[in-house]
Amino acid sequence: MVNEFVYCPRLAYLMWSQAEWAETGDTVDGRRVHVRVDRPNAPLPDPETLDERESKVVSRSLTLSSQTLGVIAKIDIAEAEDGVVTPVDYKRGKRPHVAQGAYEPERVQVCLQALLLEEHGYQVEEGAIWYAESRERVRVVLSDELRIAAQEAVSRLRLTVAYGRIPPPLRDSPKCPRCALVSICLPDEMSALSGSDLAPRPIAVGKDEAMPLIVQSQRARIRKDGETLKIADEEQGNITVRLNEVSDVALFGNVSITTPALTALMERDIPVAFHSHGGWFRGMAQGMGHRNVEVRTAQYQRSFDVNHCLSFARQLVAAKIINQRTIVRRNWRGDRDQRKIVLDRLSGARRSTKTAPSISALLGVEGDAAAIYFRAFAHLLAPPGKEKSKDAVEEELASFRFEARNRRPPTDPVNAMLSLAYAMLTRHLTVALATVGLDPYRGFLHTSRYGKPALALDIMEPFRPIIADSVVLAVVNTGEISSEHFVSALTGTSLTTTGRRRFVGAFERRLSQETTHPLFGYRLSMRRLLLLQARLLCRHLLGELPSYPHYLPR
Repeated sequence: MVNEFVYCPRLAYLMWSQAEWAETGDTVDGRRVHVRVDRPNAPLPDPETLDERESKVVSRSLTLSSQTLGVIAKIDIAEAEDGVVTPVDYKRGKRPHVAQGAYEPERVQVCLQALLLEEHGYQVEEGAIWYAESRERVRVVLSDELRIAAQEAVSRLRLTVAYGRIPPPLRDSPKCPRCALVSICLPDEMSALSGSDLAPRPIAVGKDEAMPLIVQSQRARIRKDGETLKIADEEQGNITVRLNEVSDVALFGNVSITTPALTALMERDIPVAFHSHGGWFRGMAQGMGHRNVEVRTAQYQRSFDVNHCLSFARQLVAAKIINQRTIVRRNWRGDRDQRKIVLDRLSGARRSTKTAPSISALLGVEGDAAAIYFRAFAHLLAPPGKEKSKDAVEEELASFRFEARNRRPPTDPVNAMLSLAYAMLTRHLTVALATVGLDPYRGFLHTSRYGKPALALDIMEPFRPIIADSVVLAVVNTGEISSEHFVSALTGTSLTTTGRRRFVGAFERRLSQETTHPLFGYRLSMRRLLLLQARLLCRHLLGELPSYPHYLPR
């Protein structure tokens, strides 16, 4: 902890106060290097009998603590020879070519180990660091300056934790790109939102190496086989997926999963979402959940603050209306004068959000804007009629005629797709919010009630037009889904199995598309964007950002 605090106070606070962690190749390699030294053997002999030993004594993974210093340490190697003990710390990388042989955080760590040994009565003259990659041993001189710096670091770390405020991020630091928590810390993003002129580096946005596993075939069965999931599917045949390639699992309808498979997913913090056969989001199974109590405490406190809820909700609804306006502007296929009327009305609704005196009044403004938007939605749809007869084209146009938004159940194909898209987006945001430590069920705009992911529905509002509605427009206007992919009855309209598969595929492709972030200027996938926005929400709720920065594409 002290090593990390000296290296970066914000990193130490994230790890040890907020219980944040992200696995990287470097951390995995570091554990590999420590495998041998992490196997404890015989402890060091008592200091009184150490002089009597004629041969060198090596103790591995030696744990010592001190009430005086207020620290505890697991010393990788403690070498005792001629009555003198030398603590040796193992590091995975190469020896740095610096004047003092090692960087300050590592020297402070070894110095604290030496102070612990001295407090337990051992004589210590120097410490050492073993660099596994270059296979070099570096001597650490235990000077008076280093001893004072180590004790001061312990005191500063304790004060930082007691104060309960996360330290500011490093600015344009070369330490950040290789940091395991850079995607959680968001150093460049926080600096940019605080007024820095430096363009954020895309160091917090990695590639989407793991992807969702979506199982829609009815009577499919998922079981664990080693480090893989085996999917027995009568329709698609048997499929094998590596666990480390799965970000989350979504099951539609009558799909079964074995207890060992579910346990393996929970151990790896991979959530499993359950949808009805038609796509309704029923709930989610996950492991112990995120350990960051601090961010949930801040969320609950803010959710009971009426003024904060109203201010947050105003910005939320305004962002949704702005994005609705963007979708209309991009996809309008009707009269240009009518388009201007729709855009002007949406702009007026957005201005009204600033003066809404209460949440209920704001919901009225949001409802009016939605009515304007969905009345114009028919002008955004253009089912293609290529290579089709006149009767087929007319039938297609009739099938995708849209008059108003309806649900539970949807009565036409467009509403059926909108409902499915919103259910899937709810699932993705519920997963993203739970991943960063927030409670998806305690929101600021939507009323919290049993089984309702209110915060996910809140954060989803600005993304409805940009992700869900745009997918519906794309599959209709490109002809990927046609009237033959729907079944209509007195109980409503729903997608056929083939239609649902096509739509889910189109939705996931949309999430994999890259976009340029309007605030930070770098490119990232929509899937990664949802997680980034959830992280920014954490920073806002914890008081680092005065307002939550919404995603507002041009």
